[in-house]
Amino acid sequence: MKNLRLFRVLLLLLVGILWAGHSQAQDAPKEKPSPAATATGKIGKATVTVAYSSPAVKGRAIWGGLVPYGQVWRAGANEATTFTTDQPLMVEGKALPAGTYALFVIPTEKQWTVIFNKTAKQWGAFKYDEKQDALRVTTTPRKAPSMAERLVYEVTPQGLILRWENQEVLVALK
Repeated sequence: MKNLRLFRVLLLLLVGILWAGHSQAQDAPKEKPSPAATATGKIGKATVTVAYSSPAVKGRAIWGGLVPYGQVWRAGANEATTFTTDQPLMVEGKALPAGTYALFVIPTEKQWTVIFNKTAKQWGAFKYDEKQDALRVTTTPRKAPSMAERLVYEVTPQGLILRWENQEVLVALK
């Protein structure tokens, strides 16, 4: 009798432990603060891909705040944003060979410098080396048609669009 009672208690305890572990495993994964994203499109014959981490505004002032004016920014979160083209392109009228580049920007209120750096794999802009730049171009930011909570890139027939908060920048590609 005592053995049967002990067996039932142990069995219930084992079932309880297994059930608790199973229920914890069913929790939905939490969204990353800056999830990975990719934008791909065609520019003429070239396939262009931008791989980036997409931070959110979260009520913060972005331009001139979180992203300071006049400083090199990784154009995303976490690792540096990468720009890949399988064909040579003209970027704002300047030649860029096929390849994969780290994409950086230096934003200001009136003009942005867009940088294609030959060291594609790097964390942020902490070890950015201007000597590794393949190309620098300037472009003008404009007011976005609507507020973008998350940073987003879009490859269109006209070029590459970076959109975040209340601004967007078009980098002409041909």
